[in-house]
Amino acid sequence: MLGNNKIVITGGYGRFGRLLKKKYYSKNIFYPTKKQLNILSPLSIINFLKKKKPTTLIHLAGLSRPMDIHEKNIIKSIDLNIIGTANIVKICSILNIKVVYFSTHYVYPGKKGNYKETDPVYPINNYAWSKLAGECAVNMYKNSLILRLCMTEKPFIHKKAFYDLNTNFIFHEDVIEFLPNLISEFGIINIGGKKQSVFNFAKKFKKNLVKISVKKSRFFKNTPNLSINISKLKKLLEVK
Repeated sequence: MLGNNKIVITGGYGRFGRLLKKKYYSKNIFYPTKKQLNILSPLSIINFLKKKKPTTLIHLAGLSRPMDIHEKNIIKSIDLNIIGTANIVKICSILNIKVVYFSTHYVYPGKKGNYKETDPVYPINNYAWSKLAGECAVNMYKNSLILRLCMTEKPFIHKKAFYDLNTNFIFHEDVIEFLPNLISEFGIINIGGKKQSVFNFAKKFKKNLVKISVKKSRFFKNTPNLSINISKLKKLLEVK
């Protein structure tokens, strides 16, 4: 369980963080506010971590939606997803705290699909570039784990879904259930569910969902197959 060790979770008041806090809340798990732990302030980070003395830090904090914010305001994207992550890694390396970093499957090119953790990466948009840059910092620190996630909120929030884009969407709640079985791992792990089109995934959970083509998408038109290989994840969960 997450509560067996002292854990600090950045971004605990975001969409995923709130669900995580609801599921795993104990005296050994800390969900600092931005005021308590500011990822853009190394002094703020080190003061909080020295006070709480965690063994692990799960780094959720960052900038995600809306997707176009990473084009319209690259300074904010760089600050929160790149510099903020680098600050976290630097301080954790000093204090010997393990880092678990939430990245994205969008770091893969999205052409052939079935991407393994060892496959070459080529981010599909600025958001993915910012997350890959965060990965670079985390990868330099061996006491770390990178999760390349393909997850979304439940219920599916969009009114339309791509019928010709394959992926491995999984809901936040499902990831939360098995996350404790992964945080002791190292390296990179793809996280997702069954390979299928976005429409086929979402239609089970949303009525009157409209089919649309990925070819008309501004951000995904050149990425018809973003599916990932989750055999490593399945093997780890079977072992646990």
